[in-house]
Amino acid sequence: MATRWGICGAGRISNDFTVALKTLPPEDHQVVAVASRDLQRAKEFSQRHGIERAYGSYEELANDHDIDVLYIGTIHPQHVKVGLLFLKCKRNVLCEKPIAMNSRELQQLIAAAKENNVFLMEAVWTRYFPASIQISNLLAQEAIGEVKVVKVDFGVPLLHVPRTVEKELGGSALMDIGVYCLQFVCMVFSGEKPESVTATGVCLDTGVDEAMTVVLKYSKNRLAICTCSIAVLLPNDATIVGTKGTIKIPEHMWSPTSLIVNGEETEYPLPKPSLPLNFLNSTGLRYEAEEVRQCLLKGLKESPRMTLADSTLLMEILDESRRQVGVVYRQDSV
Repeated sequence: MATRWGICGAGRISNDFTVALKTLPPEDHQVVAVASRDLQRAKEFSQRHGIERAYGSYEELANDHDIDVLYIGTIHPQHVKVGLLFLKCKRNVLCEKPIAMNSRELQQLIAAAKENNVFLMEAVWTRYFPASIQISNLLAQEAIGEVKVVKVDFGVPLLHVPRTVEKELGGSALMDIGVYCLQFVCMVFSGEKPESVTATGVCLDTGVDEAMTVVLKYSKNRLAICTCSIAVLLPNDATIVGTKGTIKIPEHMWSPTSLIVNGEETEYPLPKPSLPLNFLNSTGLRYEAEEVRQCLLKGLKESPRMTLADSTLLMEILDESRRQVGVVYRQDSV
């Protein structure tokens, strides 16, 4: 029986997620409803994607019980409010990254999920790409020996995009794209808590960070260096250096389609989209969707590959990095 999806938000990432679902077998995944705060937008979205039901409020979507799981594709300042609405209605939830604005909000979501005995997962799609799975397998096999240094860069010119620069929209290089760098490091070190977090950055007049570098120091003399920017194009690669070799994602580290292990490259091609996409490699969202389906079939309440503890650690590092650079949101003082 197909996993029935409801889509919350009719924006660009929701479009791409819905297109990605169509690359999976229809007997496994179906989108049955979409909601926007603007009914007309929801109707246009439903017509474009052939979705049966369109709602003009998130409450209507929450109360549609002919749905197995809800995908939250709104901007992240809205995640806690919408997430709590769905979780308290006992709905399974896949929520776009970052799942919340800070650790306090995240713990509210986790508590609601546990109280209502429902599934909750942060949509860190990178973790589910075949290349990422292979990285974890290679590290478990100690294919490059002991990991000593991890270096990750992600920078794209986004200063013209309001949601990346305006504080009320959750703007921030770190929160928008730096989160991919930090989650990668957390994945490589299997959720181990770093001994220290050291961040430095530069901020825009709006009070959000334009660029940031975060250095994570781990036990046994291991380091990770992450740099993100919404002002310039960076190499956007990731390198894991061990005592016996190197693993490298040569480009698009947040949506990897190739892997170089000790100089030997392997390609992991993505399926072609049936409709235009807004973001690079977005059909790769299919992998996190399939993870959700498998978790629900097994009766799990969280993904073993991106656990709620993983989300908690990631958010703690984001909080500390912002604190050191001086990026403060309204949500931090509530």
